[in-house]
Amino acid sequence: MSLKTKLLLLVTVSITASVGAVAWLIETRAHEAFRQVEQERTATLVNQFRREFEHEGEEITRGVETIAGSDQMLRTASELANGAEYANYLKEAAAGATAQRLDFLDLIAPDGAIISSAHWPARFGYKERWFLDRPAPLPQQAFLKHVETPQGMVLAMLCLRPVRIHGLSFYLIGGRKLDAVLQTLSPPEGLRVSIYSAPEQGSGELLGPAKENLASPKVAALIQKVMEQHNEASTTVDMGPDLPQEEILHAIPLPGYTDRVPAMLLVGNSLEQELLLEKRIRNISLVIAGVGVFVGVIVSGIVTARVSRPIRTLAQAAADIGQGNWDVRVETTGKDEIGKLALAFNQMTEELIGQRERLLQSERVAAWRELARRLAHELKNPLFPLQITVENLLRARQNSPEQFDEVFRESTSTLLAEIANLKTIIGRFSDFSKMPAPQIQAVDLNEMVRSVNQLFQGQFTREPARIRTELRLDHDVPPVSGDPVLLRRVVENLVLNAIDAMPKGGTLTFLTRMDDKFAVFELSDTGAGLTAEECDRLFTPYYTTKQHGTGLGLAIVQSVVSDHKGRISVSSKKDQGTTFHVELPLWGGASAGKDVGAS
Repeated sequence: MSLKTKLLLLVTVSITASVGAVAWLIETRAHEAFRQVEQERTATLVNQFRREFEHEGEEITRGVETIAGSDQMLRTASELANGAEYANYLKEAAAGATAQRLDFLDLIAPDGAIISSAHWPARFGYKERWFLDRPAPLPQQAFLKHVETPQGMVLAMLCLRPVRIHGLSFYLIGGRKLDAVLQTLSPPEGLRVSIYSAPEQGSGELLGPAKENLASPKVAALIQKVMEQHNEASTTVDMGPDLPQEEILHAIPLPGYTDRVPAMLLVGNSLEQELLLEKRIRNISLVIAGVGVFVGVIVSGIVTARVSRPIRTLAQAAADIGQGNWDVRVETTGKDEIGKLALAFNQMTEELIGQRERLLQSERVAAWRELARRLAHELKNPLFPLQITVENLLRARQNSPEQFDEVFRESTSTLLAEIANLKTIIGRFSDFSKMPAPQIQAVDLNEMVRSVNQLFQGQFTREPARIRTELRLDHDVPPVSGDPVLLRRVVENLVLNAIDAMPKGGTLTFLTRMDDKFAVFELSDTGAGLTAEECDRLFTPYYTTKQHGTGLGLAIVQSVVSDHKGRISVSSKKDQGTTFHVELPLWGGASAGKDVGAS
């Protein structure tokens, strides 16, 4: 990936992240603001309900107290206390309820028997003891309670007042249906109010205009939670297929005669308008984000192109220098950091040219000195025996003419051997100094390995250092691209090194196989092995681990493999043997499988 592309991606991602973060922040803030408005609207409606609830309770309390303190009620209570028949006062409660606009009014005897009931006269004589069994004092404020009527249980707001006379306490219980409070509310658009009535016996009931839209499992779970915890709670509900919208439903428990919650106020705040506004804000944010990203990509493309162009020029110039073109210069057009970098690059190039010339001269001198030193060292060893042999001949000629012939025969053998040694040394130096160019053709690697193995069978079977060979040749290795003479010399040289590494005998393994796009040849011995430092220096010219050697054999091997565009490496462990790994290119891009067999 180019620098221009990286810069473009970086700027694009930064702009996208920034615009996205701003759009997300706007949407989040709008959502929070809408929720705040929703809470304020709900709180306003709940406060209105509570005011109406308290006002209704005050009216009911005043009405019941008015009836309880009236002369008619006091006269009735006095007559009842003096033994009058209860049946004579069966319609007494109806007149008082009508006068005070009460839906319910019961006159109850001290023992709890109903004397008169405005809403259900037939309950005459029934016992109503729920307030008599209460250990605490009678409540002074209005409260919610379910009242039994001919139509069933009805949620009502009641007030309880005693009428005491002649040491006895008669009781008045009056009130109204709670529906009247709901009818006085005027919720704003989007808000709906209902009341959930929870009688002590039987199933609950939803009261109000929104009752048909609140029958869902989430609403039931919310009601159950408020009933158990006696605390206000809220949830978001889906209004169903007929009303494809959501609303936040608040449940507020209403006080009752006991600790049990008799009813709760349900306020539904529709999210339809809010969701529409949030969707509109989201769409606008996406449009703004898209435009911002589009403009940002264009601007960043222009900027990154201007920034990356001089850097790309510098990179190309560096690549040209790496390929050997030392005359490259970079044009400096500015005084910024890029311009200073270009100027420093040009100065560096000039210094590199000077250093290269000096380095080449130093390397030539060092190479000739090393060559002269190694050549002198290698020639000195056979020259000393030659000198001694000639001196022995002269002494034998002068001192023992009769033994001269015998000394002459022995000395000429020594001379010829040392001269042959000199020729070998000179030949090796000559080979290393001018390696012939490889004559590339298709070479059967397996056949060449078998041929070399056959060539050295005489040395492998020599006692006592007998060497056992193993051929693990992949039959599907295709021909390699190379010079058969030079490659054969590589294999022979590696075999000779392996033989030298196993003076007491061992196992020599020949292996061929395919590795990606190369043919691989490996030669493994079980000799003394090498250290890591010796492996690193093994292919260095003139470096050898043998007592007798020029240190050029493996250097020549590496040179031949490199000329064939291949690779050679060595791996070894001390006292565990050494493995040479050679990779050679295939002839004409041939490919092969990897079925390995032994022969």
